[in-house]
Amino acid sequence: MKNYKNIGIIKSKGRLINEPNSSYRSPFQRDRDRIIHSSAFRRLKHKTQVFVNTDGDHYRTRITHSIEVAQIARTISRYLNVNDDLTESLSLSHDLGHTPFGHAGEDALDECMTNYGGFDHNLQTLRIVMFIEKKYVKFNGLNLTLETLDGLLKHNGPYNDLSIVENLIGLKKFKNKLHLKNFPSIEAQIASISDDIAYNNHDIQDGYKANLFNIDELKEISFFNEILKNYTKKSNKDNRILVYQMVRDSINLMVKNLIKYSINNFKYNKIKNLNNVYKCKNKLICFSPEYENIIDEIRDFLHFKMYNNKKVLLKNNEGKKIIKKLFNEISRKPKKFLTNFSLKHNKYRSIADYISGMTDRFAINIYKSLK
Repeated sequence: MKNYKNIGIIKSKGRLINEPNSSYRSPFQRDRDRIIHSSAFRRLKHKTQVFVNTDGDHYRTRITHSIEVAQIARTISRYLNVNDDLTESLSLSHDLGHTPFGHAGEDALDECMTNYGGFDHNLQTLRIVMFIEKKYVKFNGLNLTLETLDGLLKHNGPYNDLSIVENLIGLKKFKNKLHLKNFPSIEAQIASISDDIAYNNHDIQDGYKANLFNIDELKEISFFNEILKNYTKKSNKDNRILVYQMVRDSINLMVKNLIKYSINNFKYNKIKNLNNVYKCKNKLICFSPEYENIIDEIRDFLHFKMYNNKKVLLKNNEGKKIIKKLFNEISRKPKKFLTNFSLKHNKYRSIADYISGMTDRFAINIYKSLK
């Protein structure tokens, strides 16, 4: 197999605030370690993926999802021989900015912040690692490498409209060291699509566990049906184990397809070095058209059977109600919850930072105390 190391990131360009390098760890290993030891990462343990964290012990939370994304992303990075430490750092930190109660909580907080710059969980991740975490004497945030900041910022691709970045981060904070209109690195693209692979498959597993659909309904997706054909005729295993196996096989097939099609993309786009990656106008890490259709079919199934399920929507609406109540109450009496130092910069952004950093249980407890 051809070595693609020359299109990955080998050496870091440094950090926004200069630090001496470690003798024992690469800059990207240090990024990963700082992320793992951050308060924001630990709080992901009690933040909703789909099912509110108080519903059960075996449903995925943001922290288990992030670990699963990292596992998939490292597999792909290792095979392509790009920087798997950077890919792992991006995978573990990509959801740090999520609110309590999942995307419903984000939607509610964004509505509350409509007149104050809005809310975006991807950019909130940047706020956390650049400003909000406070554990170091010489700087706020985690002072991650420029490559990790770039990958987190471009989680969904280049930024052509810089206004939202200006509102939530401030372009001057990057000291002209990031090029927001370039395409992200191979490592960032791997982390992003590994996120898709993880949640599409594991939401299927969690939805089945929650009895939102059964195995016969899963067979309506031809991709899953073909996988299950390999087991159902010669296995006495119960359906729960068959679904576990189906999800494992599904992830494996998706990773294989992704690697094969991405290598074809490198050849077609004549990608020879890292600069070619940044200047390319197309995503390089992606599925074949056939597998893109499979992903779309799985997403449609999840939206119909799971995300729009009445029980899930009820929990989501409860989460939205809690977020809006908290925002209104804290806006009314901000000094009861926030320090004078944080309020003097931007009251409403400070409130959004505070609420988005809450775990599900903490938000519920504060809400109950306000009644």
